Amino acid sequence: MNRDELADFLRRRREGLQPAAVGLAPGARRRTPGLRRDEVALLAGMSTDYYTRLEQARGPRPSTQVLGSLARALRLTDSERDHLYHLAGQQPPARGGDTHVGPGILHVLAKLDDTPACVISDLGEVLVQNRMHILLSGDFSQARGLDRCVPWLWFTNPGGRDRFPEADREHMSHKHVADLRATAARRAGDADVTELVARLREASPEFQRLWDEHEVGTGDGHTKHMIHPEVGVLDLVCEPLFTPSATRQVLVYYPRAGTDTQEKLELLRVIGTQTMTTR
Repeated sequence: MNRDELADFLRRRREGLQPAAVGLAPGARRRTPGLRRDEVALLAGMSTDYYTRLEQARGPRPSTQVLGSLARALRLTDSERDHLYHLAGQQPPARGGDTHVGPGILHVLAKLDDTPACVISDLGEVLVQNRMHILLSGDFSQARGLDRCVPWLWFTNPGGRDRFPEADREHMSHKHVADLRATAARRAGDADVTELVARLREASPEFQRLWDEHEVGTGDGHTKHMIHPEVGVLDLVCEPLFTPSATRQVLVYYPRAGTDTQEKLELLRVIGTQTMTTR
């Protein structure tokens, strides 16, 4: 670990990142260029003290999870992300299971202020959500490990299906397994894929049954009904937009034509604004 170089790299990237690029107000009195340390810490989900020690070259060696969070918070490109890992004495994640979300995709998500959208990995791990997706599906930012993975929650958490009509659940179970089966074939032997499949087969008889049917997903768009406690049932189309490596995809949710879902999304956006104002 090269503490001095890591500290310098973090500081320069922080100072070069403008508040508007991460959805923050510029503020009337900013005594430092770019973001403040506490803002980076907040975006990365860590304490300000921990981040400050990294910038002062006196922090402990950060874990790969911390480095991934910092890379997203600082809007690093793929090359910059790999450089960050190397400075910290860690091996960058293999491209096959890459979970880094670059600044271009983050910028697009931030601009979709009336449309739910998120970025997921090819294992169904929720990597980034925009504000509307958080209001629709709940906040995944504080979840850790497999609890960020939608298929894992679907098959192991009984309450994870409450936001979906009972009539749709069997179809969604098939889709989760079929999509994971396609990823497992494309990335045969990768440790993260093998572990997830093994743990799901052990934890869920339903998953085991469907896995043995050997259905393969296409990754195409699909309709989805979601139940929100305040606005009711939303009739949505989920459209996946794949990144060039196909290991991550942007999911965009828009109203199905001929339904009242657009009005419900508008109401959800207003409710979310009022909640944030109250806080």
